[in-house]
Amino acid sequence: MISSILRFTLVVAILLCAFDSAFGQIPRRTPPRPVATPTGPRPKPAPTNAPLNQPMRKASDLIKTQAPIATNNAILQSVTPDNAHVLVSLTKQRAYLMVGDQVAVDSPISSGKRGHTSPTGHFSIMEKDKDHHSNLYGDYKDSQGRTVRGGISAHIDSAPSGTHFVGASMKWFMRLTGEGVGMHVGILPGYPASHGCIRMPEPAAALFYSKVKVGTPAVVEP
Repeated sequence: MISSILRFTLVVAILLCAFDSAFGQIPRRTPPRPVATPTGPRPKPAPTNAPLNQPMRKASDLIKTQAPIATNNAILQSVTPDNAHVLVSLTKQRAYLMVGDQVAVDSPISSGKRGHTSPTGHFSIMEKDKDHHSNLYGDYKDSQGRTVRGGISAHIDSAPSGTHFVGASMKWFMRLTGEGVGMHVGILPGYPASHGCIRMPEPAAALFYSKVKVGTPAVVEP
């Protein structure tokens, strides 16, 4: 009986020693150290190359600037009303006075805007009028010549009382169609803006006018 108790006591002691040894090998977690929060001023961001305060651009600055008139004087001297022909590119917004396949004058244009796209195809100059006026677009003016209502269509806009219609100036007019589409002096804002005609700067329109005749071929490409 006593020997059994001794054996039991010995086994318990051995187990306790083994448990203490195993428990001592388990790593204990230590609480994280607090991170110090900086109290001084924050560093400024690195400077960039672009200025922070850029001036606003005008709407007119955003319009595509067209290349000016280009004239090849050597070729221009050889152009006559009998050998000249005209090429217009609506995509490039350019008009070319040509002899054969050589360009004498390369001019910016403003063709018909959306809803009034300039017709494309093969044409010939039907009429020349250096001081032409539109019979459709213009202004309503009073007896003193003052504009009462400007930029109107005579087919759509009724005339205010006491006014009369004055057609828009189309200087150096070269008619392409029976519907009134032609090439003439006009404002070039840098994009298609007309009611179908081919607007040109005055120096170019005058050059074209002087070198073409009624019957001169003209091609208008998309």
